[in-house]
Amino acid sequence: MLDMKSAVIVFPGSNCDRDCAVAIERSTGSKAQMVWHAQSRLDDGLDLIVLPGGFSYGDYLRCGAMASLSPVMAEVRRLADRGTAVVGICNGFQVLCEAGMLPGALLRNSGLKYVCKPVTLDIVNSQTRFTSAYAGRREAVMTVGNGEGNYFADEATLDRLEGEGQVVFRYADNPNGSARAIAGIMNGKGNVLGLMPHPDRAFESDLGSADGALLFQSVAASTLQPA
Repeated sequence: MLDMKSAVIVFPGSNCDRDCAVAIERSTGSKAQMVWHAQSRLDDGLDLIVLPGGFSYGDYLRCGAMASLSPVMAEVRRLADRGTAVVGICNGFQVLCEAGMLPGALLRNSGLKYVCKPVTLDIVNSQTRFTSAYAGRREAVMTVGNGEGNYFADEATLDRLEGEGQVVFRYADNPNGSARAIAGIMNGKGNVLGLMPHPDRAFESDLGSADGALLFQSVAASTLQPA
């Protein structure tokens, strides 16, 4: 197994935090620490920070808006600036966008209904620290569960994301109406990933797919590489 130091941020209303911790442990053999949102200091030695799914702060104002102002987010930004891997899943993706750590926004699903089902994803960029373990595979299966997973950005931003390889995952069958069927993007530095599908719900075959485990294994493997 691959050893890495990881933390899962717990906001009021998070409901996938323990799912993420279990997924990390079973995918990599490394335990994740649970970090309450009010904490004002994170370990400099962290290899991975996960912002989990759920309904942080009850999704008041906008999904992820209040969580983006939590004390711990200053530390998440600080470590991201230093190169620590950050993954925002579902609500965590919304938080990253609200915090300005990723471009764009997540809007109400185009059908105005909550969508919860397995989805097939095209792996658009397999040369990232989040996708290297997919080893040339072109598709992955994970699960979506959201009411506001419709990714939006202006055309210039979308063109830049596409042109610079920052689109990491795309829906084969776009369930939310996301612009250009985008399911996951990363920042220009390549160490912050936001995605709506849940790798934490697809980390072993008993869950219907083990493809999500490869995302966590990719990050763990990247910690073994020289800086």
